[in-house]
Amino acid sequence: MRDHSRLLLGLVVGAGLGLVAKALAGDAPWLAWVLANVTGPIGQLFLRLLFMLVVPMIFSALVMGVADLELRHLGRLGARALGYTVVISSIAVLIGLGLVNLFKPGEGMSDEVRALARTSVVPKAAAAPGDTSAAALLVSIVPDNPVKAAANGDYLGLIFFALVFGIALGLTRTPATERLKEVIAGLYEVTLVLIGGVLKVAPLGVAALLFGMTARLGFDVLRQLAAYVGVVLLGLSLHMFVVYSLSVRFFGGRNPVQFFRDVRMAAITAFSTASSNATLPTALKVAEENLRLPPNVARFVLTAGASMNQNGTALFEGVTVIFIAQLFGVHLSFQEQLVVMFICVLGGIGTAGVPAGSLPVIAMILGMFRIPPEGLGLILGVDRLLDMCRTTLNVVGDLAAAVYVARGETVDEAPAAPTS
Repeated sequence: MRDHSRLLLGLVVGAGLGLVAKALAGDAPWLAWVLANVTGPIGQLFLRLLFMLVVPMIFSALVMGVADLELRHLGRLGARALGYTVVISSIAVLIGLGLVNLFKPGEGMSDEVRALARTSVVPKAAAAPGDTSAAALLVSIVPDNPVKAAANGDYLGLIFFALVFGIALGLTRTPATERLKEVIAGLYEVTLVLIGGVLKVAPLGVAALLFGMTARLGFDVLRQLAAYVGVVLLGLSLHMFVVYSLSVRFFGGRNPVQFFRDVRMAAITAFSTASSNATLPTALKVAEENLRLPPNVARFVLTAGASMNQNGTALFEGVTVIFIAQLFGVHLSFQEQLVVMFICVLGGIGTAGVPAGSLPVIAMILGMFRIPPEGLGLILGVDRLLDMCRTTLNVVGDLAAAVYVARGETVDEAPAAPTS
């Protein structure tokens, strides 16, 4: 059985048994004992495994993503691609945050049920921002000690240090720094293997978490999960067919309908694999043969974009964090949501282009704002479908970025896209 099928099975079994237990046992002492001594510890061990991977994942992915840009040599090409990525990813997160605040899929439970949900045992969260004013946030981004920042859960400081370190590593070309780059690349690859290992035991963790949630909260939590899936899919659709269409038309100078026809093979591959990295060969072929982009531009933008231009992932992370906050009654102010947006945009750079690569980033943000991470159990059960959809958005976004950058580099020399 494939991993996503096992996750779905874990969701169904855990939620089903939890609903049965709630209906038959109610507040029986034996059910409380099972929640506290069996399903609770299993679910928390799974969550702690995810939290364990946050620091190595974020640091190695960000450093490698920025260092591989080779800023010293790429100049305007790299600046245009990076600027486009930041702007479009910010729009994606704004769409997601707007929709989740408009429809509020996580709201609707009574205060009593929310209070019961928050009594569940959760891993020790990272330090939440004490002051969310603009000046305080600006100062807090720069850590006085990056190791201390990582140990204390100051992830804004860790992200800043990783970005600066990656830029310096990309600008420094010596034998020693090349070896250092290989070491960090090795750390990144090992982290990916560890994530894969955690996902092997994820069905058991998902079943335990969902049993605990449904046994305490009942059927309402599943209704809200369906609303959450609808909000994510709506956000991804708006970004795909509105934002990318406008980008291709006004920034790339191409017909959006023709663009979507030309990239359909890459989109299908992305949807089926749920991996930007696995789709890269197909995306390169589409860019050079269908879109007729200059090979040097296509290879640079798509290779960097497979790990950096994660618009769909950024949107998904923002919606997921706010949804889980709503589910557990954790109010996030406007300033705190801006912090979430900022982290999600940078998290798009530090997210692995593999299935479920965004989970450590979401776990990190939940910890920062004292949001119970048990909600991740809900997300994992439906994550395969959402992962396939957001990966499709990521890959199409890489191709849209390549169209924009190619137009700026080749001016009027780029051949017109073929018609079909």
